[in-house]
Amino acid sequence: MYDYDLLVVGSANADLVIGVERRPAPGETVLGSDLSIHPGGKGANQAAAAARLGARTALLARVGDDAHGRLLLDSQRSAGVDTDGVLSGGAPTGVALITVDPSGDNSIVVSPGANARLSPQDIRDAAGMLKSSRVVSTQLEIPLETVTEVVRSLSPGTRFVLNPSPPMPLSAEILAACDPLIVNEHEARVVLGAPAGDDSPDADSPDAGPRDWARALLALGPRSVVITLGAQGALVADGRTATLVPSVKVRAVDTTGAGDAFTAALAWRLGAGEDLASAAAYATRVGAAAVTKEGAQASFPTAAEVTSLV
Repeated sequence: MYDYDLLVVGSANADLVIGVERRPAPGETVLGSDLSIHPGGKGANQAAAAARLGARTALLARVGDDAHGRLLLDSQRSAGVDTDGVLSGGAPTGVALITVDPSGDNSIVVSPGANARLSPQDIRDAAGMLKSSRVVSTQLEIPLETVTEVVRSLSPGTRFVLNPSPPMPLSAEILAACDPLIVNEHEARVVLGAPAGDDSPDADSPDAGPRDWARALLALGPRSVVITLGAQGALVADGRTATLVPSVKVRAVDTTGAGDAFTAALAWRLGAGEDLASAAAYATRVGAAAVTKEGAQASFPTAAEVTSLV
């Protein structure tokens, strides 16, 4: 018997958001909107999104003993997340500086703060939570050695979901545990070995597309792969089949946190026993609903709102 449908091990940030007409070029200053502060961070976002959908969710993270940390804890509890695993102190709460343009696209710079102090020992100390979780999901806004410890601490039968964001090369040990590895196009390129600023899918085939990336990623060891494609939906692959899952057409207001909402929904539905394509179809609806509102956690839909999405 699992106590949690989903345990999220990851980051918790305060999102400092400014709307801009366009992003500044190097050396340029542009004026923006009034500053708004929202609870965010990929880990906290995933936990809040899953809990709002109805999943029994816990968060293992670190925040500072400061106003931003209290904002994050209040937001998690309001969403219905178990915060017993959220540790406090030792460094300021992480901060994400976000600019959003009129199309809803965003650019983000993250100061990790307390997230960088989430250690392998913290994971070992939380062994009971990991053993009590049907699915464990994490990202890369926490130290890579901590993610490795999560993999080593998984119980047999617990499913591991990874969104490698911000992207970096991954060890064979981490890759082999992923079921699925969830990446967008940029993250796929980096995991496949392209330099962070390289726009080609991989060094050998600059014209490759999502199906080619999925095959190449699976060859690295994950049990399954999901490549998110924005308004085009997502491609899911498990070594036997590759399926394109279309998205729902909506008017995007702010894409901040949409990928986290997608990952949370996918992880939850997989834990509930759905196959990869069905879980991804539901997750695309959750992600689509999230972009229709401003902010990250404030935009995450309930299950009823997802059902009503046309």
